[in-house]
Amino acid sequence: MRVETYKISEWEDTEQGVLLAENEDWILIKNIPADYQLDGFKILKKEFVEEKIHGDEEKLIERVLKLKKEEAKIPEGFAFLDTVEFLKWSEKKYGLFEFQDEDDTELFYGRLRNSNTEKIRIDSVKSDGIIDTEFDCDFYIEDIRVITFETDYFISIKLLMEDENPFLNTLKIV
Repeated sequence: MRVETYKISEWEDTEQGVLLAENEDWILIKNIPADYQLDGFKILKKEFVEEKIHGDEEKLIERVLKLKKEEAKIPEGFAFLDTVEFLKWSEKKYGLFEFQDEDDTELFYGRLRNSNTEKIRIDSVKSDGIIDTEFDCDFYIEDIRVITFETDYFISIKLLMEDENPFLNTLKIV
């Protein structure tokens, strides 16, 4: 088990997690949102990772996680993909996706409306589970830095979305 902290370009805050896998473009971590807690997964786009830190703090967290007998495993069905395919995978598996771009203070939950080679447009899923099909914002694929899934908050938004929109189970995902 290896815990690392990641400095993301243009972000004030860092990301921290248990390193699970990486390829030339992405890093998959089991997220550590605070202290010694594990919560969900994050996929970090390597081109935005300015620094990886594995110092005393990270080694202490590793020790505590081992003492707690925590396990961090790659999620079932996970494979490295490109950005849009990751979003489609998350939407197919969970009904929605979450991502962050250059602004580390905003999380975007949504369902893919359409995409091309440069941009995506989403139906935004609000924090109360309501799907905003009038959401009018394009996101540049190249700006997406982190894709998140299976956190407690992510699951909560998913449950609210399903409760608000019971017909979703009958819709075919893109």
